[in-house]
Parts: sequence; C-alpha cells; structure tokens
Amino acid sequence: MEDRNTLTARSAVLSALLGSHPPRLPSRALVRVGEVFGIAEGTVRVALSRMVAAGDLVQDDGRYELSERLRERQARQDESRSPHTRPWDGTWEIAIVTAERRAPSDRAALRHTMTALRLAELREGTWLRPANLIRRWPEIVTAQCTLVDGRPREDPTALLWDLDGWAAEARRLERVLGQAKGLAEGFLVSAAVLRHLLADPLLPAELLPADWPGTRLRARYDDFDRDYRRALHEHLNG
Repeated sequence: MEDRNTLTARSAVLSALLGSHPPRLPSRALVRVGEVFGIAEGTVRVALSRMVAAGDLVQDDGRYELSERLRERQARQDESRSPHTRPWDGTWEIAIVTAERRAPSDRAALRHTMTALRLAELREGTWLRPANLIRRWPEIVTAQCTLVDGRPREDPTALLWDLDGWAAEARRLERVLGQAKGLAEGFLVSAAVLRHLLADPLLPAELLPADWPGTRLRARYDDFDRDYRRALHEHLNG
C-alpha cells in the first residue's frame, strides 16, 4: 500500500476522481483531497495543470473530469466491483495473434487490452480464459487475433493465474478494511482494494479454490466505501 507520506498529488487527484460518479470535481474539492495528505494547494494545482496538458483530465468552468481514456479505466474499476458474468458451460475463449508486421505500439496496446479483458497469456501470442464474462471483443483484438472457443483437455488455470497469491492479499485487505482509521488511511486502503479487484481474474466458481474471498471482499468493501464516501463528502464540503 502506498505510504501517505509518499502519495503524489497526481495519485490523490486520480483516486478521488476514479471514485466519483460522475468523475468530475471542482478544483477546491481536489485541493481539499490534497490537504488530507499534507499536499500543498499549489502542488495540487500544478498537478492539475500538468494532467490537463497530458490529456488525463478535461477542465471546464473550474471543474476537472477524467478524460475518455481514464473513464474507461473507471468503467473497468466499476466492473471489478460488480462483475457481469454468465453461467459457465466449460468453454474457454482463446485469442491467437495472427496479424503480421505489428508495430510495437499495436503489440503494447493489445497486451493492455487483453489484461483489461482478464485474459491470460499461455504462451506468446496465445491468450485465453473461461467464457463466463459478458462483454464484447474490441476492434483492437479482432484486428490482430483469430478468436476460437475451445475446451482444454487439462485445466490450465494454475498456469495462468496465481490464485493463492490473490486470495492471500484479498484476506489481508479484508483485515485492513476493518482497521482503517481516518480519511488518509481510508483513502489509501480504498485505492489498494480497488487495484486488487482489478486483478481478480473473475473465474467461474468451478475453477476457484474453496473459500475463495472475492465475493466476501467485495461485500466488505461496499460497506466500507459507503461510510467512507459519506465522511469524505463532509470533508470536501465542510
């Protein structure tokens, strides 16, 4: 978890906006978020200007909102809290890279997209996961890959994801949620939980170990977030 003394103004601003619906806040509110971590007003305002210049934020009438690219990140974050799944019939989605002469930027963009779609790479150019998520294949995938539905003869789950590691961290975060005190600590804990949920492969129950903590962490975080957002709102508008 990021230490409160090393949290940057950019990180504080992004986390505040990613947790807001809609992702738009006035500059004075973002300055007050910085105050929670001892970040000076001038430092926050410099960060805001740089983020606008970099295309991370859009400024309009004294308010700052996430750019379209970061709105997509927020959508993934929201999906990780309340995933859209369907019953699993044993089928796996397999995406095999078949495009030739790909530019390095295309390769990087595909890898980023595959990770966001929660596919794992079995070997270079071969991505797969159980077909239990409800979503569309973006054009970047269909332009570079051939898509196949299949059933591996042996379960490749252990080769693709460190489920024990994810579960251990989820249990630790559950404990931390119950111990968090104050706005600064709660802010950092909230960000840590959301990052961890983004890394959940969202596998069907048939492939998960017993006592998988994913659902429990989400429920615990929802309760925490409800109370924390109320306290943060009071601080920002106080």
